[in-house]
Amino acid sequence: MSRASSVARKHPPVTPPPGSAGTLTPFTELEAAIDRERRRGRGAQSNVSGRYETEARTAFDDGWQSLDELPPFKTTVAVDTARKVITRNDSPDIGFDRSINPYRGCEHGCVYCFARPSHAYLGLSPGLDFESKLFAKPDAPVLLEKELAAEGYEPKMIAIGTNTDPYQPIERDSKIMRGILEVLERTSHPVGIVTKSALVTRDIDILSRMAKRNLAKVAISVTSLDSKLARTMEPRASTPQRRLEALRMLSEAGIPTTVMVAPVIPALNDSEIERILDAAAHAGVREASYVLLRLPLEVRDLFREWLMANYPDRYRRVFALIRDMRNGRDYDSQWGERMKGTGPMAWMIGRRFEIACEKLGLNKRRLRLTTDHFAKPKRGGQQLSLF
Repeated sequence: MSRASSVARKHPPVTPPPGSAGTLTPFTELEAAIDRERRRGRGAQSNVSGRYETEARTAFDDGWQSLDELPPFKTTVAVDTARKVITRNDSPDIGFDRSINPYRGCEHGCVYCFARPSHAYLGLSPGLDFESKLFAKPDAPVLLEKELAAEGYEPKMIAIGTNTDPYQPIERDSKIMRGILEVLERTSHPVGIVTKSALVTRDIDILSRMAKRNLAKVAISVTSLDSKLARTMEPRASTPQRRLEALRMLSEAGIPTTVMVAPVIPALNDSEIERILDAAAHAGVREASYVLLRLPLEVRDLFREWLMANYPDRYRRVFALIRDMRNGRDYDSQWGERMKGTGPMAWMIGRRFEIACEKLGLNKRRLRLTTDHFAKPKRGGQQLSLF
């Protein structure tokens, strides 16, 4: 009888090669790689253990072709029993201090996703586990209402979609994001949404009502107009054409929209900056932004594997340019520089973006949402006022 086998090895860090950042695990690409048929429709090439695990387990063929019998990776969803839903941050280079993430992990499977390392906190892999083992917060709307009702709460824009996508495929059935929007509309609380999914158009009814009171705006990330590249890099996200159509529908409904050219990857999609901005402007977008590729922690090796598997001829060029923009490293987390990079190449990308926006009339005015309408919900057990 054939069977799958696995090997457990100690997982100590090793010295990274010159010009790279972080640590590497002592496994070769072949040891970590997962068969293409098993990971069909996924972004990551491997499922190596997270950085906090003392051992790394890797499946291998025991000579009986047992890997052929292993099932494909299927999406599973567990309940995240969070006690709070609003996350705070004090990062000086981010334009918000609070956010909500209805889900942990993201089925879109974007190989470059900077949120992947967060799955290591759960004892799971930032690789295939991140896009197949998901956690949902069904109580998020109820928890949000309680937090908004808390004594001393001061309203500021809540950002949603800053870590994982609130409109990933499982949202279609769970409708957690819609429940959150219903609470925010009821309390007149401002919200800014970031997504790669055309599913956001499902909630145009709520968002348009909120937008009339300057309470909502939506940003959609368009990484490439090349459908083949997009499908390879973001396997379960909406196609570029559907994202542009979503921007058009949102704009026509009176909802302020932003296009995010994110991430910009040198020698892979940086040549498309002007085309993406032009297409978005014709869809009714009035604001735009961009973010340079970020490769923190495990993302660096996951992106390297993906690049070698899909665009091996561009591998050296891409990483050489990344290091030129990251002070000689694969990633630089310095505040104020991590989003845009430094050096001549980073400057050129920034200037191209600015010139294109100027020609298209983008970013003439930056919208600021209002908190003037906020109506704190009644706390549990609080008697309603007669007047």
